[in-house]
Amino acid sequence: MNITTMIISVATLALLGLFIGLFLGIAAKKLAVEVDPREEKILNALPGANCGGCGYAGCSAMAAAIVKGEAPVNGCPVGGDEVGKKVAKIMGIEADAAVRLRAFVKCNGDCENAVKQYDYTGVKDCTMVQFVPGGGEKACSYGCTGYGNCVKACPFDAIHVVNGVAVVDKDGCKACGKCVSACPKHLIELIPYDAGYAVACSSKDKGPDAMKKCSVSCIGCGLCKKNCPNDAVTVDSFLAHIDQDKCVACSACAAKCPKKCIHEI
Repeated sequence: MNITTMIISVATLALLGLFIGLFLGIAAKKLAVEVDPREEKILNALPGANCGGCGYAGCSAMAAAIVKGEAPVNGCPVGGDEVGKKVAKIMGIEADAAVRLRAFVKCNGDCENAVKQYDYTGVKDCTMVQFVPGGGEKACSYGCTGYGNCVKACPFDAIHVVNGVAVVDKDGCKACGKCVSACPKHLIELIPYDAGYAVACSSKDKGPDAMKKCSVSCIGCGLCKKNCPNDAVTVDSFLAHIDQDKCVACSACAAKCPKKCIHEI
C-alpha cells in the first residue's frame, strides 16, 4: 500500500466519522424530549429507595408522575410527611398530611402456639411449601409458615422471623408494601402507625377446628364485636377484623377476647 492510498483511507474515515457525528448531534437535538426541571428536583427530594411502594417502578417514575399530576405529592410511603412537604413546595401547592402506615402480620402462630404436624425438611420458601402435604408443618393452613419470603422482600430490614412467625419492626417499617405482596397467604396488611389494636390471626376455620390447630386462634365467637362501643369490629367467616378508621383503642375487644388473639400493637 503506497502513501497516497493510506492518506485517502485516513481522510475517508475522518470524513465518515465527522458525518456520523454531525448526524447524531442533529438527531439528538431533533429527537430530544423536553424534561420539566421540577422532575429532577423532585427526584432529588425523594429518598431514592426505588422500592415501588408508591405504585410506580421507582423514584424516577414517581417524580415524572407527580409532575404530570398523575400521582400525589405525598405519595412516597418511605419519605412520609417530610418528603411530601418538600415535593409540594417544588410543585407550588399545599400537601395534605399523609397518614403514616406500618405493616402488621395477622398471625401469632409461633412455635409455642401453633400445633406442629410433622418436621419439614424441604425448601424453606413460603410459596413452595404450600404444595407439600398439609401446606407445611404447622396444622393451621392459614398461618405464617415462618420461612421468610417477607423478610427477603423487605428492603429496609424491618421484618424478621421470630420463633417461627414473621414480626414487623414498627419503627423500621416504611410501609412500602413489599412484604404484603411477598406473602402468599396474604397475612400482612398495612395499618396506621398509631393503631391501637389488631387481630393477630387469619384463620377461617370454625371454632372447634381452629382451637385444635392453634391455641391463640380466633374462634369467631363475636364477643369482641358485641363489646365494641364504636362498631369497629366485624366477624366474617369465623374471623374478627378491626376497622382502624373506627377504632379508638379503648381495649374493650381485647379484654373480652377469650383466646387473646387481639393484641395491643
